[in-house]
Amino acid sequence: MTDLNPPRQRLASLDQFRGYTVAGMFLVNFIGYFAVAPFLCKHHLTFNSYADTIMPQFFFAVGFSFRLSFGRRVHEQGTAKAYLHMIRRLLGLALVSFVVYRVAHRADPWQWDVLVEKGPIEALYQPFKEDWFQTLLHIAVTSLWILPVIRAGAMIRILYMIASVLLHIGLSYWFYFDWIHTPPTAIDGGPLGFLTWTIPTMVGTLACDVVIGAEERPPLVKMIAWAFVLMGLGYGMSCFTRIYDVPSDQVEALSDVREAENPVIPSREQFARWKENLTAGNWSEVLAEPPFVPPPHSREVINGNVTNESYKFRKWNYWQMGQCIGATSYQTFSAGFSLAVYVLFYILADMLNIRIGIFRTLGVNALVGYVLHDMVGGSVKAFMPPDSPAWYMWAGFALYFWITWLF
Repeated sequence: MTDLNPPRQRLASLDQFRGYTVAGMFLVNFIGYFAVAPFLCKHHLTFNSYADTIMPQFFFAVGFSFRLSFGRRVHEQGTAKAYLHMIRRLLGLALVSFVVYRVAHRADPWQWDVLVEKGPIEALYQPFKEDWFQTLLHIAVTSLWILPVIRAGAMIRILYMIASVLLHIGLSYWFYFDWIHTPPTAIDGGPLGFLTWTIPTMVGTLACDVVIGAEERPPLVKMIAWAFVLMGLGYGMSCFTRIYDVPSDQVEALSDVREAENPVIPSREQFARWKENLTAGNWSEVLAEPPFVPPPHSREVINGNVTNESYKFRKWNYWQMGQCIGATSYQTFSAGFSLAVYVLFYILADMLNIRIGIFRTLGVNALVGYVLHDMVGGSVKAFMPPDSPAWYMWAGFALYFWITWLF
């Protein structure tokens, strides 16, 4: 076991990073409701937008702080008490998530005989799959998942992360990819999402090792280099999405089909077409769009409405960057992106002593902000139609942000 000797004072960079992430969550969760919101500030199923960078940063911060504090707790309380305390705390967070993510009535009329007819399994199935597994529950389950190795050496944690990813790929190939897209559809990776949310969380623990273990200043250049390695690896995996491009003569016939055949492990024929383009150097047919760039036909205007028609030309698959299934490509890129953003805040907050007050407030009160922001947002948006003009959207956002900050 490799416990750290963390500093008693709070890391300003971690608070600033977490506060920025909370502020980003406020932004995308509020304005994403409006038609005039910037395209990159909305969540999309088929590529990595700015909105999709926020949730992995929470997990990076969770991993960093988990690794930072748990060794101290073991030293102060003893191993058994420290683990029991953490299990109780994470189960408590899971309980909070069941309260925060409220479940709507599942039948009309909602009466006792309807509930009895459904039975417990049917009554719980939809909220279990569709409602409860969002950020807080994912954090609780992912933290429980990595708890057995949180004190282990870096190599063991890396191997554990890789094993989690391979398990996710295997289960997705077996049944999970199809199941998660079958109504009621899941979000944020669904009940097994913790397997890939392990990626940014574990990278956070490794970043903690580097920062806290440094005698003076951590090797920031190496950290940035590893951030780009992870982002490049995630993008490289996302290029497999081009295997699922629809041939032009089949677009019309397959226009009603969203999911690809063999969406996780392609058939030999599917892979051969992509490999042929790779061998021939047809890079425009091999490389995926870079992160933050939507695939073609993502913003088609139909009857005055912007519609994502990209699935007609490239079927949904495991390798596309998307938060919905917690894709490995998305999580790997996002882990690297989170690391790069953290290094930026380390330079600003811990080296240059440039600290933003509101980020610190949000950073040390992240859970409170998370619980409150949706309630405040719902109250403000009750007076804001989704087709509101841009000035009204931004005015509403300012009011919502201010009210949430006041708490």
